[in-house]
Amino acid sequence: MLEFSTFEPGGRVRISGYSPFRGLRGTIRQVDHIPYQQYFDDPHRFYLIDLEGAQTKEPVWFEHDEVEPSSLN
Repeated sequence: MLEFSTFEPGGRVRISGYSPFRGLRGTIRQVDHIPYQQYFDDPHRFYLIDLEGAQTKEPVWFEHDEVEPSSLN
């Protein structure tokens, strides 16, 4: 069974997915999920993140497997 990290609003994360935002850090503003379904062991989570150093000033949505804990607080 796979283990997925769950982050809370206000938490600091780093973008680890392959995208133009890879390596940027940010703060979680909102968490949304697809509830448990027959073929999933865990709800599929999405995080709305305010990014630091990005050209976009609007928060961006990322899937649970595209973020990891930030080593800097």
